[in-house]
Amino acid sequence: MYAVIVSGGKQYKVSEGDVIRVEKLEVEEGAKITFDQVLLLNDGSLKIGTPTVANAKVSGTVLQNGKGKKVIVYRYKRKSGYHKKNGHRQLFTEVKIDKIG
Repeated sequence: MYAVIVSGGKQYKVSEGDVIRVEKLEVEEGAKITFDQVLLLNDGSLKIGTPTVANAKVSGTVLQNGKGKKVIVYRYKRKSGYHKKNGHRQLFTEVKIDKIG
């Protein structure tokens, strides 16, 4: 059994027991969360939503909120002496999928 959900403008294929990293959500660690936007549900028979599947929900538990690895952004223009170095760490929420229904 698996489902395709939407969170933070991105789509994730999830099964029960999976741990996924989604864009930062304003939820505390250990809290329960429900994803209502289910685009596709496969529970023996394939159900495709238009755009979402009616009465389908995916629930999970928030494991942690954190920051990803640092990505270096380096800008450089030759012959002019211009260079700029910048770093970015994207915030994320790690969710364990408990139930698809």
